[in-house]
Amino acid sequence: MFWRIVSFVLCQAIPAAAGWFLVDAGHRPVAAIVLALLGTYVWLVLDALRGLRLLHWLRSGNTAEIPLGNGLWGEVFDRIRKLVRTKDRALGESEGRLQEFLAALQASPNGVVLLDADGRIEWFNQTAASHFGFDVQRDLLQHFGNLVRDPGFANYFATRNFGTDVVMPGREHSGAKPVKLSVHMHPYGEGRSLLLSRDITAVEQAEAMRRDFVANVSHEIRTPLTVLAGFVETMQSLPLQPQEREQYLGLMAQQAQRMQTLVSDLLMLSRLEGSPLPPAHDWVSLNTLMAQCQQEAHDFSAVLWKQPQSIHFEWDEGTEIAGSLSELHSAMFNLIGNAIRYTPMDKAIQVSWHNSLDGGGVFRVKDHGQGIAPEHLPRLTERFYRVDRSRSRETGGTGLGLAIVKHVTQRHGAELGIESVPGSGSTFSITFPAVRVRRVRTPAPTDTLFSVV
Repeated sequence: MFWRIVSFVLCQAIPAAAGWFLVDAGHRPVAAIVLALLGTYVWLVLDALRGLRLLHWLRSGNTAEIPLGNGLWGEVFDRIRKLVRTKDRALGESEGRLQEFLAALQASPNGVVLLDADGRIEWFNQTAASHFGFDVQRDLLQHFGNLVRDPGFANYFATRNFGTDVVMPGREHSGAKPVKLSVHMHPYGEGRSLLLSRDITAVEQAEAMRRDFVANVSHEIRTPLTVLAGFVETMQSLPLQPQEREQYLGLMAQQAQRMQTLVSDLLMLSRLEGSPLPPAHDWVSLNTLMAQCQQEAHDFSAVLWKQPQSIHFEWDEGTEIAGSLSELHSAMFNLIGNAIRYTPMDKAIQVSWHNSLDGGGVFRVKDHGQGIAPEHLPRLTERFYRVDRSRSRETGGTGLGLAIVKHVTQRHGAELGIESVPGSGSTFSITFPAVRVRRVRTPAPTDTLFSVV
């Protein structure tokens, strides 16, 4: 301000002094006054020009420096420029934090949609776009209810009762491929809402499987228990001949064995799901496995069909498999047992192991039974799934054998294969990778799981 006053005075004093000394004595006062006023006008014009330059700089939003020099306008420019830079820096930091926040929402496994007070879409992440089929170029500022036409959600949004979520079908929902979404809205700000969507298809399927599992186990156990209870009541209330009593006791033992087999299979599944993977450094002799399966297959066939069945075993000598002896035996004999159950007495069964050229090996069970229709093949490894329920129960099947085979196969890094032609039989195979198979020059010492009498 001091230099501003000094410059103003100098712009008056210098022209006045020049007029006083350069003009003759008679006109000095007038010349001095006129030149002083002219200096004042020049100072005002120059000052106004500096002010206009500053005003233009403010209006243009340009952050480049302009030469206003010292003085009032120069100081105003410096202070404004510092304020603008501070504001730009703060705005940049806020924008950076906003982008980081949006990036975090974008990375969320849940769908996120921001809605205004009227329910129009202000922003959504990629997960929400996948859940609802949104397009960022097309659907921004569109009303959510116009894009997602689900009666359940429409009622949920209309009642404004957002204490719980609502379950609705996803964009890709179909009868063959159900997709379920859990949608929950959270009000915030001035009427705005945060909508969160979560794909609960797997949760719903797991819950349905749990309900089916409990129902199936209850049914499988209740049936033999009902038979046992009926025979016990009969034996307690009626006088029976020794032959009748012997017959009832045999049937009771059969039902008790059925329940014991079911419980054993359930415990096996529980162990498979909850235990660590089998080690890759424990080697099991294939000779041991095949010999035990061969003996048990002939025993099982003799008990089931009252006479031995035609079962042929063939395997490459001197082979070992890395894994669990009990698990491998369970998987292999489950496949053999199924073949025995579903193959008529006059048909043969082939059980084989062949080493493959890549270093792995294939265990294969081929029967000549009635075969399996193609629509049943994808579901064979589901728990308690049976193609022929009455036939399976008659032969003592629990419906858990192939589920056990699937788990054992996965735990050993192997692959379960199923081929079947209705009327021509079925072939079940387990293909082991090379890291799980090795050849030895002499057969390994025989280990035993069960003693065969």
